[in-house]
Amino acid sequence: MSDPATPPRSLAEALRARDDASLAVLLRSRPDLITPVPTDLTQLATRAGTRASVVRALERLDRFALQTAQALAVAADPAAYDELLALMAGDEGDPTVAGALPHALGALRDQALVWGADDRLRLVRTARELLAPSPQHPSPTGLGPTVQEATAGMSPGRIQEIVTAAGLPSTHDAVSAVSSLTALFTDRRRMAALLADAPEESREVLTRLVWGPPYGQVTADPASHLRWLLDRGLLLPTAPGTVVLPREVALHLRAGRAHRTTEPLPPPVEASATHRPQMVDSTAAGQAYTALATAEELLKDWDEGGPTVLRAGGLSVRDLKRTAVALDVSEPMAAFWVELAYAAGLLAADGEADERYAATPAYDEWLEQPPAQRWVRLAEAWLTATRTAGVVGGRDAKDRTLSALGPGLDRSAAPEVRHRVLALLAGLPEGASPSAESVLARLRWERPLRGPQQDDDLRGRLARWTLNEAELLGVTGRGALSSQGRALLGARLPEPAAGEPVGPGDKLPVHHHRPTAPHEPLSPTEQAVASAAAARLLTPLLPEPLDHVLLQADLTAVAPGPLRRPLAEMLGVLADVESKGGATVYRFTPGSVRRALDAGRSASDLHAFLAEHSRTPVPQPLAYLIDDVARKHGHLRVGAASAYVRCDDDALLNEILADKRAAALHLRRLAPTVLATRADPAALLDGLRAMGFAPAAESAEGDVLITRADAHRTPPRTAPEPVPDGPPTPDATLLAAAIRAIRAGDLASTTPRRPSGAAAAVTGGDLPRTTSAETLATMQAAVLTGDSLWIGYVNAEGTASQRVIAPVRVEGGFVTAYDHTADEVRTYPLHRITGVAELADDQI
Repeated sequence: MSDPATPPRSLAEALRARDDASLAVLLRSRPDLITPVPTDLTQLATRAGTRASVVRALERLDRFALQTAQALAVAADPAAYDELLALMAGDEGDPTVAGALPHALGALRDQALVWGADDRLRLVRTARELLAPSPQHPSPTGLGPTVQEATAGMSPGRIQEIVTAAGLPSTHDAVSAVSSLTALFTDRRRMAALLADAPEESREVLTRLVWGPPYGQVTADPASHLRWLLDRGLLLPTAPGTVVLPREVALHLRAGRAHRTTEPLPPPVEASATHRPQMVDSTAAGQAYTALATAEELLKDWDEGGPTVLRAGGLSVRDLKRTAVALDVSEPMAAFWVELAYAAGLLAADGEADERYAATPAYDEWLEQPPAQRWVRLAEAWLTATRTAGVVGGRDAKDRTLSALGPGLDRSAAPEVRHRVLALLAGLPEGASPSAESVLARLRWERPLRGPQQDDDLRGRLARWTLNEAELLGVTGRGALSSQGRALLGARLPEPAAGEPVGPGDKLPVHHHRPTAPHEPLSPTEQAVASAAAARLLTPLLPEPLDHVLLQADLTAVAPGPLRRPLAEMLGVLADVESKGGATVYRFTPGSVRRALDAGRSASDLHAFLAEHSRTPVPQPLAYLIDDVARKHGHLRVGAASAYVRCDDDALLNEILADKRAAALHLRRLAPTVLATRADPAALLDGLRAMGFAPAAESAEGDVLITRADAHRTPPRTAPEPVPDGPPTPDATLLAAAIRAIRAGDLASTTPRRPSGAAAAVTGGDLPRTTSAETLATMQAAVLTGDSLWIGYVNAEGTASQRVIAPVRVEGGFVTAYDHTADEVRTYPLHRITGVAELADDQI
């Protein structure tokens, strides 16, 4: 182990000096570092410095922490804390920045992006390469290269000319001349005196370049005011026709600040309106009921087989338009409901040769649940889904249209953005609805960087969609988070971000800082408890289902509220929905009555059903309609010839043959009571019904076929799995096991070994190599002396590792020892031990 008093010389040494709690913070914030678990701290440090991992970590910094990292990238390497503070707060100082900087620096240290003591702060090399300014990648700070970097390759004579023109004494070499020029540019008093003599036009040029970009164009024969700047090194050439403002000059003109605007505190989420919590809850409950009704209507419409699946997957534009018309919503909203049902596992493709979308068996189970439980299932699916309905209609990377239920809709950031937006709403007083712009401003502060694979404003669009979809679903009401929505989140509040004051009721200590303060999703157990609480809160707010309707003389029935399921299902077969709203209006037609008869109901059944469930007497026109359709129903029988129609009344068959509308069916008489056609039975049924008859289909045995609306279901299907946004955050058990393994591996790789025999040549992380006889002899000697040994071991899968063990017993080709690596007693086959080495005396 390294001496704690000795400054670390590398990131690995800095990690080695950390305690387990600090390592846990690192691995929790950067879970990609333990996928898989590193063998030791050196490998952990190497992985923490890889480009992919550093980019991912930088993308998850808040704006102030990122500005701190950017300032370190333009500071000296290493830099003192005072130098960093000066770059962030400027010469005048900013108490808010000074108060927030320790938290931001702590966040960078926690994530191993910065290491070293306050007098020697070092930004990880990869992060410096990503954030430091260069001609190809300008820094967000707007700063250019240093004088030393800009004069690299410049002739010594030209450097001496610049030094002389700046009023500095000549030096004997270019290095000292550059140092002298740098000292001038970093001396506030001398720089002020130099610029006081500058022409007005020259100062205007510096003003245009000071906040970036620092590069400008000049001609081969620059104007006098530009020549004045070039002669004194205030502008330095970088390429023919291109000049740059040196970093030291820019910092002087900026009063020492690396950033034009420093944002140490997150913008507050402001309430645009405040409502009574009871009103918010009741409004949200109304939306929740509408959401359930919309989902049921969609799936009922697709009960007998929905739209066909496109060859490339998904719904066609025409089918989406039809769905939108059926639901009486816009196409984007129809895409949302379709995707929500798919995410909840309620619909899927049936997998047949002519593949179609249909309800799944889970839909029938869902219908049997109480309304609040059904809403919770939809809300949970929405919270965790990565499929994003908002991108439907857009274009993918290959310029193909993105279709609902099709591929390419996954956006891995969606769940995190939804949780974060709702967490921000949870942080407001109950009943307060935020302005969308303040929510977006807060999210932009928390995640200012985006990966190259993401759209420029994807997080902003996800946030806007979240606010709209939460209202549609009933998670919010009037823009404010409802009680059931708050319960669904587990009633967690957002944690303070960098520099944000921590009140006495907050759970986090003042010195702790979370880089992005995201609202982490609940564990499965926590989510189950939260969902149950949300269902309990929602249940009393939903309208009680009714067991009656009001029949009217105009062949309509009015449902003054939601109906109980058996009544709603039967009425949905017997009548057509004419209008929806606070009350639903059903209309009885010959076709709807025939649909009920086709489903196996008799006229007496329908009369009894209406009499039982109507609060008004059954109107005479409705009774006549049922009797009239029932009298004709089944008088004609259609079966398979290709198809035939038979009837005991040959006069009726004569009437059909004489009807001009029957010409398309190509009917011919086989017997006095039988007509045959080449059309299939379904076409014959439709044709006869279009002519005003009420035929019934029959089986090969002559029995009447009963058709049911819910006949078609897909095979059992699972809901689509969300696409993860990187490795999942490890839980406490995994973190503890990973840290123990890393510590043990580090002990095995860094413990000094006593050179002896064949192990004398072993260095660093190489496995020791000894003969079987040497291994056995050393093991037996260690049993007698109680010494610990360093061994190389290859397991049954062929994975090699290093271990420190204390042998207890050697017999039968096995060694039983206390394994310091695993912190337990284990037994190892001797033939899998590649070699053994004794530890140094000071480690025994």
